[in-house]
Amino acid sequence: MDWVTRFRKLLGAAIGVCLVTTLSTASSELEKIMKKRGLTQEDLLAAAKTYTPSGKHDKYIVFSSGGQSGQVIVYGVPSMRILKYIGVFTPEPWQGWGYDSDTKKILEQGYYHGKPITWGDTHHPAISETDGKYDGRWLFINDKANPRIAVIDLHDFVTKQIVVNPVFKSDHGGAFVTPNTEYVIEACQYAAPFDNNYHPIEEYADVYRGGVTMWKFDRKKGRIVPEKSFTIEMPPYMQDLSDAGKNMSYGWAFTNSFNSEMYTGGIQKGLPPFEAGMSRNDTDYLHVYNWKKLAELAKDPKNVKIINGHKVIPIEVAVKHDALFLIPEPKSPHGVDVDPTGQYIVVCGKLDTHATVYDFKKIMKLIKNKEYVGKDPFGIPILDLKKSIHGQVELGLGPLHSQFSPVDGEIYTSLYVDSQVVKWNFKTLKVIDKINVNYNIGHLCGMEGKTADPQGEYIIALNKLAIDRFNNIGPLHPQNHQLIDISGKKMQLLYDMPLPLGEPHQAVAIRASKLHPEVRYPMGTNPFTGEPHEGKTLAGQERIERKGNHVYVYATMVRSHINPEHITVNKGDKVTIFLTNLERAEDETHGFTVDWYNVHASLEPGKTARIDFVADREGVFPYYCTEFCSALHLEMMGYLLVKDPKKKYVSAQKVKLKKMSKEELMKEYKKIVATNKATDEVIQSVVKFLKEHHYEKYPLVKQLVVDALDQYGKIPEQKKKADEAFKKGDIEKAILFENMIWQYMVKTADMGIRAKDLLVRKIATPMSEAAKRGEVAFKEGGCNGCHVIGKVSSGPDLTGVLSRHENGEKWVFEFIKNPEKFYNDPYVKAMIDYFNLKMPNQNMSDQEIKDIIEYLKWVDENANLF
Repeated sequence: MDWVTRFRKLLGAAIGVCLVTTLSTASSELEKIMKKRGLTQEDLLAAAKTYTPSGKHDKYIVFSSGGQSGQVIVYGVPSMRILKYIGVFTPEPWQGWGYDSDTKKILEQGYYHGKPITWGDTHHPAISETDGKYDGRWLFINDKANPRIAVIDLHDFVTKQIVVNPVFKSDHGGAFVTPNTEYVIEACQYAAPFDNNYHPIEEYADVYRGGVTMWKFDRKKGRIVPEKSFTIEMPPYMQDLSDAGKNMSYGWAFTNSFNSEMYTGGIQKGLPPFEAGMSRNDTDYLHVYNWKKLAELAKDPKNVKIINGHKVIPIEVAVKHDALFLIPEPKSPHGVDVDPTGQYIVVCGKLDTHATVYDFKKIMKLIKNKEYVGKDPFGIPILDLKKSIHGQVELGLGPLHSQFSPVDGEIYTSLYVDSQVVKWNFKTLKVIDKINVNYNIGHLCGMEGKTADPQGEYIIALNKLAIDRFNNIGPLHPQNHQLIDISGKKMQLLYDMPLPLGEPHQAVAIRASKLHPEVRYPMGTNPFTGEPHEGKTLAGQERIERKGNHVYVYATMVRSHINPEHITVNKGDKVTIFLTNLERAEDETHGFTVDWYNVHASLEPGKTARIDFVADREGVFPYYCTEFCSALHLEMMGYLLVKDPKKKYVSAQKVKLKKMSKEELMKEYKKIVATNKATDEVIQSVVKFLKEHHYEKYPLVKQLVVDALDQYGKIPEQKKKADEAFKKGDIEKAILFENMIWQYMVKTADMGIRAKDLLVRKIATPMSEAAKRGEVAFKEGGCNGCHVIGKVSSGPDLTGVLSRHENGEKWVFEFIKNPEKFYNDPYVKAMIDYFNLKMPNQNMSDQEIKDIIEYLKWVDENANLF
């Protein structure tokens, strides 16, 4: 045996000993923890199945309704980590939802006849589908309290549209989508008159109505189109949940109902309560309707009534065209679920221990043969229950909702009263397994469990009660979502997840790989139109404009400043602030608020937002970035100064001057005179540049110069007064006049420098196409938020940067590409220490960096002009 072989054996033995020792130590430590915390081997297995190490991502993303919060909750599976709350029907402060003007417009879409509605009860989320499978593009959700549907764009997880149902007064049965998201289904809950007039309860059967609204969805625009939508009138049976047929049942939809008794209550009159009167019949009705045929019928004005500006297909029209039928179903049903093949429809009744499995083929045969057992009071044909079903199976007490798995015939159903999930087969009609949950389960969430492509693996029990599951935090307990592993023969409970935001009613889960959200917006985007925002502002374009009593502020935000930093307005002015986040780095969000003005905006990278308010309070109000974005976050602020034009203010400077000694006054006088002299030197250098380059040839430049000279022309009079006061020994007055001179000089310099910058663009050498693209990338990448060409600003002047380093172009390319690599470079470190800022990674593409270098070459060619 040679020495190499012996060495390898010895090394292997040593590693083995270390590994055994390490495992032994870990095992010993694990046993201590298990004993201390009372954990079992099953607990450890559950923990291993859900634990997601730092930096690892979940396989599935869940969208859960937020119930009374009016929002949507997003979390991951298997980690059960909450990732986001999506503002929908109610204000959500973190995202500025309902606190900036753009999001207020979306919330206002949901107002009822102009009345502000700022609370909602979100119930049933639905993900857009293609061929009956989730495509991850859009999310829809209803508001039960105020019948509305919201459209959420999954490119940025932001609500883009809210539509108000013009004929319903409530809706539990929304939102559900057809297999290619042609329509979003919204079913009425509590029957009410479609018009907005008073009708006594005694007219219930004659005037009160239920129905299903088919909201037409434009996938290209990502918006519901109300004028192409319609409602199917239905009897006042209290329609509930729906599901659209798929594959063989494509074009049809199914909506169950309760209160076939049409009971109207009256407990205050000594009558039985609703709960008793609505539960007398042994069966209620499953509505079966051909939405595809009805959509064609709705295009003909003869087939619709226009109620509140909305198309309604009357019952008699739907019946006449063989597009609406009823089938008896177990009393008080609460779920209707179409299997992946589209053949079987499963219905569970809360007050029946059975699940009923309908067979679409049998239903179609009965309809084709017009084989009805009768008609309801409204003339709708009724199909025979026994002839419509595949069969029934007893599951337990309180069956509600079902989800499918990829195993043929396998289905999971929630049992509310028994607090269980039951696994069974809807083809063989046999129960396979049950598991207890805590407590009183409502909906179930499978992994794409109601699509044509269910994934199995996990199921989530959405429990109504938590009772003793979590620490006592007062009488109001959280909801409890329990993650269950369904991958084996027996179901295993893995995790209890408290959800303390409203009552999450239903949830849907999608593979994370199907979601492709953006991490930044194109610079200056309005997220609600997808187009450049009207207030898009790039670095160097910041300005304040007054139009009458309306002040417009065009502002930018970039680590670590807001520009402008001072905004002065009059009391009573309407103020509009446009804010653009110049960041391109992922996750560099900025927030903005003005103290005491109840406004807030969240600005993700590239986004522009608008804030409107009336400056109705005199005073000084700080504004600042609300999102902790950098080491200098606290310094990222400014002042809104609101003055009353009717008041004459006593200058604090005057008060200060009166307290000064003669020597102090003289010192102050010399200081302001020196400042004015230095400012005038800047002005004269600008004037010299303008004259040398014949500014008068360029009308826009000339106009700016005229405005600047108008301000400058007011200085001699003030200077004369200052000098006269000084000669008389009135130093205090001389200082005040010199201060007025400084004000005029600042205005002159501002307009003069703008004129110079514009003139530079006119006389500089022409840009190449690459340099033009580079300038756009420089601005839209937020570079000139810190770098101002020709000046030292928050960062160094970049004029000549290509010649500061050996192989300058390569150095600049690599620095922009990955600035973090250079933080310890002596030159870069010196810059960081001097400016107290680090160059962030703006995620520029290689082409953008090359174009920026071409732009910097152009800057160097014209360096004498800057």
